[in-house]
Amino acid sequence: MQDVNSLFEVDTVRNILNYICSVAGVEYGKEYKTDVSIRVITDHIRSTTMMVSDGVVPSNEGRGYVLRRLLRRAARHGRLLGITKQFLHEVADIVINESKAAYPELAERAKNIKLVIKNEEDNFNRTVDNGLIILNGYMEELKNEGKKIVSGRQVFNLHSTYGFPFDLTKEIASENGFEVDEEGFKKEMLEERERARAALKNKGGSAWAGNVYDSLDKSIKTEFVGYGKFESIAKILYAFKNDEMVEAVQEGDSVVVILDRTPFYAESGGQVGDTGTIYTDNGTIEIIDCKKTADGKFLHLGIVVNGSLEVGNEVTAAIDKKRRMEIARNHTTTHLLHKALKNVVGEHVNQAGSLVEPDRFRFDFSHFSAIAAEDLKKIESEVNEKILENLEVDIREMAIDEAKKAGATALFGEKYGNIVRVVKIGDYSTELCGGTHLNATSQAGLIKILGESGVAAGVRRIEALTGQSAIEYYKDKERLLNDVANALKSNPADSLRRIETLSSELKNAEKEIEQLRNKLVSGSFEDVLSKAVDVKGVKVVTARFDQLDMDGLRNTGDTLKNKMGSGVIVLATGFGDKVNFVVMATKDVVDKGVHAGNIIREVAKVAGGGGGGRPDMAQAGGKDAAKIDEALAMAKQVVETQVK
Repeated sequence: MQDVNSLFEVDTVRNILNYICSVAGVEYGKEYKTDVSIRVITDHIRSTTMMVSDGVVPSNEGRGYVLRRLLRRAARHGRLLGITKQFLHEVADIVINESKAAYPELAERAKNIKLVIKNEEDNFNRTVDNGLIILNGYMEELKNEGKKIVSGRQVFNLHSTYGFPFDLTKEIASENGFEVDEEGFKKEMLEERERARAALKNKGGSAWAGNVYDSLDKSIKTEFVGYGKFESIAKILYAFKNDEMVEAVQEGDSVVVILDRTPFYAESGGQVGDTGTIYTDNGTIEIIDCKKTADGKFLHLGIVVNGSLEVGNEVTAAIDKKRRMEIARNHTTTHLLHKALKNVVGEHVNQAGSLVEPDRFRFDFSHFSAIAAEDLKKIESEVNEKILENLEVDIREMAIDEAKKAGATALFGEKYGNIVRVVKIGDYSTELCGGTHLNATSQAGLIKILGESGVAAGVRRIEALTGQSAIEYYKDKERLLNDVANALKSNPADSLRRIETLSSELKNAEKEIEQLRNKLVSGSFEDVLSKAVDVKGVKVVTARFDQLDMDGLRNTGDTLKNKMGSGVIVLATGFGDKVNFVVMATKDVVDKGVHAGNIIREVAKVAGGGGGGRPDMAQAGGKDAAKIDEALAMAKQVVETQVK
């Protein structure tokens, strides 16, 4: 349509390319290698801008890894063009401007797109700077040894320890005339994966993930009836003990049981599995967790607490209702929190993971800076307002297209079928979710946000409590406040004022004590100086002031040095449970060969310590207060060896 021979000549793309040329100070079409770098950056920044707009964040796996590779390769080619500053987030502005007519969401999410890209540029620059030092060291060693291949172990070390991408190592090595042992690197990576698998197995995390269930009939699935029921009649289809299929289980056995139907929610979507019991008149299994296989079989993990059960038995499966309700409180509240975050922080915020347990929940979300305490309070207040409004939680199944039209928020990276479950909380929040929820928000009671922190590049985490856990939190705070008030011989309302008064009194008392110490010490200055000894024409003063801390010891040393005029001061203190030394020397004796740092090294060694410093001043610590006097005596011997 534009009568050009390349995608890079199309106007919207060419405008991006031209901007990159202006930043790099180069001209397109003049030199092959330069053109390659320009095209790589142009292509990759368009891709990454779209990916970030769709909710992808840089990571070390899946889509996030693809994004990270694209961004870092673009940044690397920027360096090849001589661009030393961070520039990709600026180029993203051009991409957004050129494409926003067709993709208006780019303009809406511009701030977040640029923030994600800039943050990854920061990370990459640190990675490159650190990795290049190591890689250059490797190549220098190889060069001296007359070798041309960077070993697989060295490449793996750069990758695993310093986060230096393999393709970048290969590219830089090639530019410098070296090859990399790619097979050796792959072998190291394989061994690392095996070590990780072994570690996971040792933790017991893969007990239900092996091949023991692969041979089962794929068409058999467990019917989940737990959205509306806490208890159900079911049939035991399979039973396993020690990863082997069995026909019956006995008291004391640790087992896995598969039923034809179940009210037990299997761990998924961040929500933990249900607990409860499976029982008949002949035996009971206490269920401690519930998992799910890829083909839809629910694995009930438990211990036979009495009697025995057999495959084919009709059983009653009953979940712990109280625990389920606690989980539901936390799960419904995560939906409220998600919406409040978007309202307060920005629409770019998207869920990046969660863990919903009975006693608390954590919620991970995409954002690139800490949330201000003031905003965190706003978020908590908004969620509590929605809880108190007693909003109805309406849950329906509908076609995916219908759900999207209804404005349902889908989690990026999750797989959804044609029919989805939509959780609508009043007119406030609408999300696709397979978890268990409350009937109305007031059942959550309240939310208490415990804190917010960073967990990965571009990912923040909020941890919070709801319901009884939140009430217990406030009870604990109330008990603590009462204990503090009692200790202060005050009441809770006046405790802060009482603390401020005591703090002021303590500061004044410490000031008076310091003044008294200084007076006590200064009164002995003349006596200390009068005991100076002459070592090859250099006056040496040693003294011990156990009433001084390190700061006081330094100040005393400065005063003595000024009064002395010429010579070496060696002071020690055994204040509290700490041993410290200070050595000072005037300029004229330093010129004679005296070195305070070397003196203190030998002195502190006697008392089991160490340290060093400049020729004119040094300080050190020790361990044995009983050796202080012996250490001070050593000072004169050391000075004697130094004086020329």
